[in-house]
Amino acid sequence: MKYAANIAEVSKLPIDYMGFIFYPKSARYIDHPDTSAVARPIKKVGVFVDESIETIERIAEQEDLSVIQLHGSESIGQCEALQKRGLEVIKAFGIDEHFDWSIVADYLPVVDFFLFDTKSPRHGGTGKVFNWEKIKEYPCDKSFFLSGGLSLENIAQAASYNDQRLVGLDLNSRFEIEPGLKNIETLTQALKIINNE
Repeated sequence: MKYAANIAEVSKLPIDYMGFIFYPKSARYIDHPDTSAVARPIKKVGVFVDESIETIERIAEQEDLSVIQLHGSESIGQCEALQKRGLEVIKAFGIDEHFDWSIVADYLPVVDFFLFDTKSPRHGGTGKVFNWEKIKEYPCDKSFFLSGGLSLENIAQAASYNDQRLVGLDLNSRFEIEPGLKNIETLTQALKIINNE
């Protein structure tokens, strides 16, 4: 999310989280979003890639973030430090056919959720779907979000994905008019499908 009016519109929808990307190389990067329209229970999420703990903490305080989503090669220690500051931590992993699930095990004590996205050198935002069958190999109990190429064409399939650990769907690039600008109409349709309305 980047634009104040669009943020205000999306905040009226039945969503749980709203993300703001603080990764300068992203087309969705914003350094100081106008989040005045975002009210609880919606949680404001800051998305970072290999940023310093000091910078993340400063931005989290400045922007009143309650959730930090990490999309780089952040260490277990970094996740633990953020969690100790009272922040909810979501650690993202890019999944492909060769993904080694043992990597996630060490993060179990220091994250609140995982996010499984399509593997990409751009750290997400590809609009491409990975093979969801790969998740059947995921050996842990930790709950996760599903990301990567979710669209009106596959949202019903994603919402009905049979895994008790799946807690949410990350609706991003396929629901945009342009990077950072959400299409309210398609988002509304998707939410109706997810909520069986």
